[in-house]
Amino acid sequence: MVNILIGCTGSVAAIKLPKLVEKLQDVIKDINIKVVVTENAKHFFSADEIYAQVYDDAEEWSCWSKIGDPVLHIDLRNWSDIFVLSPLDANTLGKLACGLCDNLLTCVARAWDLKRKPFLFCPAMNTFMWEHPSTRRNIDTLKEWGYIEIPPVSKALACGDVGVGAMAEIEQIVSQIQIAITSPSFSS
Repeated sequence: MVNILIGCTGSVAAIKLPKLVEKLQDVIKDINIKVVVTENAKHFFSADEIYAQVYDDAEEWSCWSKIGDPVLHIDLRNWSDIFVLSPLDANTLGKLACGLCDNLLTCVARAWDLKRKPFLFCPAMNTFMWEHPSTRRNIDTLKEWGYIEIPPVSKALACGDVGVGAMAEIEQIVSQIQIAITSPSFSS
């Protein structure tokens, strides 16, 4: 059994989260999926569209009141065999590259064990945001640390612009997850 944690941030591509979860459940047998979302991501889907447990910032603090209580971002890290951040918006990309952790999702990412567990990320943003110099620097930083990029594609974006920045197709993301979990170095 493979435990997959999907992180979802506030890119318009978050509308594809229900389809990603469904496709993973259809294609990969013997998996458990949990989802952690930012507050902005919740604007693009309804939690009842997703057939997996969805966690947000409120759960981080509702389960903890004193020393010895569970710490959700650590529990999610320990439970997960692989973390897939899809989509990764420009804001959260910048936070991760700077080591910031001000919400449940970024706390999980900061606490992730990059030496033992794969961390895949799927950038998704407007073309001009994608082409901004800080974006390349931030992605290079994550890759230097061991994160695995599933690059965006070029197409007509939700804002009407055309160019690179759209999240990779669901099939590509699922394929990359399959490659990661069948790698000889993967252990669940």
